[in-house]
Amino acid sequence: MAPAPAHWDLAVVGAGPAGAATALGALRAAPELRVALLDRAVFPRDKACGDGVAPHVLDLLAGVGVTGLLDDRVPVGRLRLGRGGLAAERPMARPVWVVPRRVLDARLVDAAVAAGAHLLCHRVRDLRQRAGAVVLDGELSAAVVVGADGAHSVVRRALGRPRGPMALALRGYAPVGSGRRGVQVIEFGTRHQPSYAWSFDRGDGLANVGYGEFLHQDRPTPTRAHLLERLEALLPGATEGGRHWAGHHLPLSTARRRLPTGRVLLVGDAACLVNPLTGEGIHYAVATGIAAGRAAAAALRDGRPEQAGQRYARATRPILLPHLRHTALAARLARSAHVLEAGLRASAADQRVFDDFVELGLARGRLTPAVALGLGRAFVACLRPSGRPQEPA
Repeated sequence: MAPAPAHWDLAVVGAGPAGAATALGALRAAPELRVALLDRAVFPRDKACGDGVAPHVLDLLAGVGVTGLLDDRVPVGRLRLGRGGLAAERPMARPVWVVPRRVLDARLVDAAVAAGAHLLCHRVRDLRQRAGAVVLDGELSAAVVVGADGAHSVVRRALGRPRGPMALALRGYAPVGSGRRGVQVIEFGTRHQPSYAWSFDRGDGLANVGYGEFLHQDRPTPTRAHLLERLEALLPGATEGGRHWAGHHLPLSTARRRLPTGRVLLVGDAACLVNPLTGEGIHYAVATGIAAGRAAAAALRDGRPEQAGQRYARATRPILLPHLRHTALAARLARSAHVLEAGLRASAADQRVFDDFVELGLARGRLTPAVALGLGRAFVACLRPSGRPQEPA
């Protein structure tokens, strides 16, 4: 007879920011829980990403007892947005950090382990729901399982959940280009929408540079050569001296969000929570991870683990749904070059509009009245007498 699977109160599949945050949220609420944090990699390990960490992420982590995480890193206080000769560069309301995931993820895992999580090197391939438990690979069982296993989530597939729209990006590290020190640079594409190239100064002489674009069913998947060519075209010199190039898929969020309601929860990229405007996903990962951990802890405390998903859905609905609807609308509008350029003009003219756009792209913002008014003014200002939008010089 095969040995019985090891049993846990909570098993978290994936130990990136979403998974570590889940463990932290659960253990902050109930330190006595037996929490398994499963990942196929040994930390520290690299992860393809833009590496941007919004200040909101640190706010959330402070709420589960993790402080000083990035005190030794250099914050970036300015953001430059551009397209085809138009540009808006301003200070951000709060600085951001550019931290390689090899560093960030290892620190979050260390914090989760310090809080009481058990880190296990294990690649999950199969999930089965049984009476009273969820079994992983026939080896491990848990009262509640959280899928934090990224864009190609095994847990999401096991639940039969659709993936939704995707983007593809290529990231590398290169010496910071001239005129790009101390600033995050985003240059929107002029061919396919939505798309953009970026250069994010890490503060140590290197920048995270890359290019990404939305994947369309009627176009072939972009090659590595194409992504590098577009990056260099939009940000000349950005690829010079570049190393550690890695591609990654981005499962973009939409206005519709249906979460599983039982013992198996999805967070971060596994839940298709990536901002369709900017590709930002770390804030969503940490926010939903902490919420899922707290929901699991509450359900376990009440002896109703099968209600973990319902608790999680209730906790995140008022926070995420309005924001996701606004980002979905903004992403559709941004497919129009004229709307995108009006947004850049409005941001260059008004700090409030700039700040609201940053908030919409980073974390939990919405399309505010200031943004609507700024867009309207910018759009009217560039109209020709014929009533058609005037192309920039």
